[in-house]
Amino acid sequence: MGRPEATTAPDQPLWPPTDGAFRRSEVTAVLGRGDATWQRAGSEVLRWTVKTRSGFSVSSPRPVVPGERLTVTAALLGLTVAEPVEVVAVVEQPERIGFSYRTRPGHPVRGEEAFIVHRDGDTVLITVRSLTRAASSQPWRALFPLILVAQRIVRRRYLRALQQ
Repeated sequence: MGRPEATTAPDQPLWPPTDGAFRRSEVTAVLGRGDATWQRAGSEVLRWTVKTRSGFSVSSPRPVVPGERLTVTAALLGLTVAEPVEVVAVVEQPERIGFSYRTRPGHPVRGEEAFIVHRDGDTVLITVRSLTRAASSQPWRALFPLILVAQRIVRRRYLRALQQ
């Protein structure tokens, strides 16, 4: 049996319906215009820059690779939170570049997140898709309402991370 497809569908311009057990979010922002912006943003998204410029560190300096398991680390209020993830899809199309990862046991939530740089004519955009539900283990399950607030803040950072 092969690896399941990414449910955030980073290769699709329109996000198909998903499992209703997860909170679904899709946000988009303009990064700029032109080929230079496209090339820069496309390269940066595949190197985890959207995460690192949003305050996270990533255990691998390499570009994203499907199937790679790594740890994203968040530092918040003097605490360090390790977030184990697995890259489930990498997209490199003429008008769409990005990736998605899903959480692994030990992550504060269950779900998947995608970062997609795409074009609409000369305009370059970033879209962030996420599916989230409470983790099954404590203390994360009890902290889920606070995690949802933090996610909204972090999504705004993601949308700004590749802007220049």
